[in-house]
Amino acid sequence: MLNPVVILAPLSAGMAVSVAYLVKWSSEARTPLRVGTAVFLLLMMVAMLGGGVLYFARPSATALVEAIWTTSALMSLSVVVVFVAFVREIRVRASNTPPRGFFAGSGGGYVGSVIVLVLANELLMGWTFQAASGQIPALSPVPWVALDQVLVVSVNSPWFLFTMAAEMLLTAYFLRSRLSPPVFLVLTAQSVIMLFSPPALGSTVWSALAIYVSSVAMILLFVYLLEHLYRHPQLGLGFSTYLVELLAIYGLMMAGLFFWIYYGDGTAFAVAIILEMLVFFSAVVQPERLSDRLAKPWQLRPNWAFAVLAFVFVAELFMGAVLDVQIDPASYLGGFPALALNGPAPTILLHALSNGFWFLATVTASTWFLAMMGAEMGMLVVFKFRETRHLENRIRLVLMMGCYAAFAVFYPSIYFGLYFPNAPDPSTVPVLGWSMGVGSYPLAVGVFAAVLITYLITGMLVVLFGRRVICSVFCTAPLMYQGTTIDSMKSFNRSGPIGRKYLSSRLSTVYAATSTLVMGSLVATSVLSYLDTIGAASIFIGGVDPTVFFFTFYFAVLWYVMFVTIPYAGNYNCVTMGWCYTGTIAQAFQKVGFFKLKVRSKQVCRDCTTLDCAKGCPVALVDMPGHLRTKGEFRSSKCCGVGDCIEACPYDNLYISDVRHWVRHRLGLPVRPARTNRLPMVHSTAAVTAAPVTAAVPSASRLSSGQG
Repeated sequence: MLNPVVILAPLSAGMAVSVAYLVKWSSEARTPLRVGTAVFLLLMMVAMLGGGVLYFARPSATALVEAIWTTSALMSLSVVVVFVAFVREIRVRASNTPPRGFFAGSGGGYVGSVIVLVLANELLMGWTFQAASGQIPALSPVPWVALDQVLVVSVNSPWFLFTMAAEMLLTAYFLRSRLSPPVFLVLTAQSVIMLFSPPALGSTVWSALAIYVSSVAMILLFVYLLEHLYRHPQLGLGFSTYLVELLAIYGLMMAGLFFWIYYGDGTAFAVAIILEMLVFFSAVVQPERLSDRLAKPWQLRPNWAFAVLAFVFVAELFMGAVLDVQIDPASYLGGFPALALNGPAPTILLHALSNGFWFLATVTASTWFLAMMGAEMGMLVVFKFRETRHLENRIRLVLMMGCYAAFAVFYPSIYFGLYFPNAPDPSTVPVLGWSMGVGSYPLAVGVFAAVLITYLITGMLVVLFGRRVICSVFCTAPLMYQGTTIDSMKSFNRSGPIGRKYLSSRLSTVYAATSTLVMGSLVATSVLSYLDTIGAASIFIGGVDPTVFFFTFYFAVLWYVMFVTIPYAGNYNCVTMGWCYTGTIAQAFQKVGFFKLKVRSKQVCRDCTTLDCAKGCPVALVDMPGHLRTKGEFRSSKCCGVGDCIEACPYDNLYISDVRHWVRHRLGLPVRPARTNRLPMVHSTAAVTAAPVTAAVPSASRLSSGQG
């Protein structure tokens, strides 16, 4: 017997080409007759597939006759559209007036009709071809359950997903001359992600391959979009709206994929696919709307920027959960919290919050989520590396990426133990071990010494080299904050309603309140943990030791909440707001350390009118220029040594001074003089006295050309 796929595959391919061309034709239709013809052809296709659905609902000779008659009737009715369009065409030509509304190929009615007909065509084809393949399950007698079954079977079928992916790709190709390169790339990426939809085939091999490929494709798409925002702060209004809608749908799609792989429920994924089709075809039917007029720069649109960050994070969160379950099912399949959502309303709400909290904490602390986020944000850091001029900053960026890969991803994972079975327990290794905690009921006795040594070593390093040891190298935060696009969000430090409360190096009242609350909670939970350890108490929060909950809350939940709210709270808010207790402890050590910013010439700073050093500071130390002008140096316990101020200075007048410079000075070692004692911005004829430094100042010709 002939395999149905042999017959259906060519039909599906022909349908994809036909629909894609009809969408292109519909987007170009500007006369009543062309508009009517486009709608007529789409109606004809829907009528044919509608007959197929009627037949396969209860296959029989009678059903075949009924399907043929129904199809013929629908086709006959669709001729009315052409007749009306023909009459309208005659009137338009006779009156010599341009068509308007529906028959002009514009307006919501026309666009909506094309979108609905295209989607109806694909849904009917998905159901019909699945039925022809003998893969239709028995429908539930409950109407809404049966409707859900029809939706899931139709949309999650290969006939829908593969055909739709081909239609999207062909439509983008047909319209390429009317699309800008970024828009064309985004539409093409959508088709690739659609093509590798895991539910399309009932095969574990396909499911695994599709998860990996679609995850990589989505990561690359997010990286491209974020970098595009950095390079083009002002987007077309239509395109910027489209991006937010697309990212929201991808968040729902990845959540749907998680529900499908974890619970076996494909409803949310199917809904996301339908919504993506609505957004896609509403854009390509009128592609000019994607690049019509420019929106305000996104750095002046905090709500839009927040939406981008939030939807990207939601997609990444569920993508990480999918990867966890796919790659390490023994640890994660069935391992996510699931308190019963029944009983009184307060109980349901409490259980829902608990489930959400621990789901978020479990995923964000997982190896594959951190690896995925590291790859995505690390690419943005690579782009920044290419723009970084100073060797010391370039070295720090490399160290930062290496530390993230080693100490945030590999070292805490199960893979470290597999490769190094004889290595000591990570929790007992100072600095790299028990993450930022002070004791923990399950670990307190074994790691207490390691924790003390951790803070001792960390404190010594901070004294010698500044808090950049933690806040710009060892911690996971700098990789997230210092990539091109996220780094450019430091403008929100000065414009965000919360961020601007923490401006300057002054420890404001709000900052003092935040850091006091955080440090107080650290001490309180540590005491409770100790009491649990010695048996004097048995106090647990959320079912875990207080310090475990404390660490989880701050660094697996709150950290990501604050990350997506950068447009309101400002960039690097873990430093500016003082809610990271490790950073606060490092801040105390920095007050007595060697680290500071120094200038080669105070006169250059006095004559400077750009204030670029303050604008470039990721922690909003806006009082920096005043200190540099009067003292020639700047010391702040908030400064985390990122070095953006050094890169931003147009005259290469800033540098970081730490223990290396102190030792060099104490030993009386010679210092290479600056290659010029007059920088291009200084108009005085008097020579400018350069401060002793360890590195030479670039020549005036190099400075004026913008080279480091």
